[in-house]
Formats: sequence, structure tokens, C-alpha cells
Amino acid sequence: MSEVTQDDKTMALIGHISGIVAGFIGPLVIWLINKDKTDKEWLIGQAKEALNFQITIAIAWIIAICLSIVLIGFLLYPVILIGNIVLCIMAGMKANEGVDYRYPVAIRLIK
Repeated sequence: MSEVTQDDKTMALIGHISGIVAGFIGPLVIWLINKDKTDKEWLIGQAKEALNFQITIAIAWIIAICLSIVLIGFLLYPVILIGNIVLCIMAGMKANEGVDYRYPVAIRLIK
């Protein structure tokens, strides 16, 4: 595995933090740009991790919206929103330190 550069750390930070406002689009763009580069293994792994987490968040929103019909889903809205913000910030901070961060709650669809 190659050395993790400051540019890689910054891109991983952006990938994790962009999930707060852009959902899965930010991590997807970073992954697509770098997926074929052999010297960016760590960055690609972080982009996949952020992408998998944002896909999980999207699924959670769909479930919460469906459950809103029976008035239970409204209780999940703040949990999903706050959880997304807190975990993305934590992941971004760890990525900026060069730590290989794994979200505690994520369906890992992209391997």
C-alpha cells in the first residue's frame, strides 16, 4: 500500500463531509474519479465507505418516509439527520488524520 498523501486525506475528508449536504453524490464522484488509480487505495476505500454509508442513510430515509404514513416515521427523522451529521463529521476528522475509518452502521454494498 502506498503512502497516504495530504491530498488523499483532504479528498477523503471532503468525501465524508459532502455526504451531509450532497448525500451519496460527493463520495460517488470521488470514487469514480479515483477508482482506477492504483496509488490511491486508501482514498478509494474511504470513498467506498462514505458511499456505502450514504446509501444506507438514503434507505433509512425511504423507510422513515414510508413509516410516516402510520406516524412512526416522523420520530426517525431527527435520528437519521443527527446521526448522519455526527458520523460524517467524525469520519471526516479521522480521514483527515489518515485513519482508515469504518462507519458503525453501514450496509456495505460496494466492495
